[in-house]
Amino acid sequence: MSEGSGEPQRDRPVLGVESAGSATIVRLAGEIDLYNVDQVRTAIGGAVDAGPSRVVIDLSQVEFMDSTALGVLIEARAALPEGALRLAAPQLETMRALKVSGLDRHLAVHDTVAAALSAD
Repeated sequence: MSEGSGEPQRDRPVLGVESAGSATIVRLAGEIDLYNVDQVRTAIGGAVDAGPSRVVIDLSQVEFMDSTALGVLIEARAALPEGALRLAAPQLETMRALKVSGLDRHLAVHDTVAAALSAD
């Protein structure tokens, strides 16, 4: 636990944001929930505001997403042209959250970042 806060110390959920041609990749990790979702919202919002042709969210290192994190994905989808938001490499628990919420039917989900970048 972090000293005095009463909250467990956690790793940052945003590993990085990088350009790949006309696309932007946002790499996330760990548990994304109410306590750190603002960092994710800021990173994805910055990527969206930069105006890339597509935004790929790399979920390969995400262990858990709660409903607030799923809400950030919905916000990003609404702010981008149709089909411009791509999710890449969700692991079992993250994919389960996408399926239970129904978002897997509304967001493009790819097995890898490379597939998300190259898909039409």
